[in-house]
Amino acid sequence: MKTSVINALKNFVQVNEEEAYAFLDILKEKKLKRKEQLIREGDICDFAVFIYSGCLRYYYIQNGEDCTGQFFFENGWYSDYESFLSGKPSIQNIEALEDCILYSFTRKDLESLYKKFPVYERFGRLMAERAVLGLMKKNEMLLIYTHEERYLQLITERPKVVERVSLKYIASYLGMKPESLSRIRTRLLNKL
Repeated sequence: MKTSVINALKNFVQVNEEEAYAFLDILKEKKLKRKEQLIREGDICDFAVFIYSGCLRYYYIQNGEDCTGQFFFENGWYSDYESFLSGKPSIQNIEALEDCILYSFTRKDLESLYKKFPVYERFGRLMAERAVLGLMKKNEMLLIYTHEERYLQLITERPKVVERVSLKYIASYLGMKPESLSRIRTRLLNKL
């Protein structure tokens, strides 16, 4: 676990041994079973997680329908960033699509690290930048690309999603009905 967390941390910032152990000290292990919720709409998300194993998805309920926002896999990070920063209730739901082992840290603990080790302020900024870029990319995908282009882009850029996530969630993520995705997949297979 320690190696995975530190390697993921080092994708953002270089930390010395003292800084690395200070980060490891604030982590709390959390296990989720498949379909278990990490956050429900209305909860305050005052924590972030490192995903050691498994897959999470966040989704919204709109007009009674489940609308998937994103998927997160092992060696990735997740937080409802808006709730994390504002302290306001989340409008997201986060569930485990697979059994997960997560390592969480609170905003309070992260702010303590900011004060003690300036490298963690950089980590926080880079995480925020990555979150913004992810949202921009998702909006671009939904606004510019056709349904088929969205699916082809997903296959190319995020094969884990196609391999490990059910088609109904993939369709929701891509902004289409499962039947539309099924037709696209059949059409693409027939082209081979």
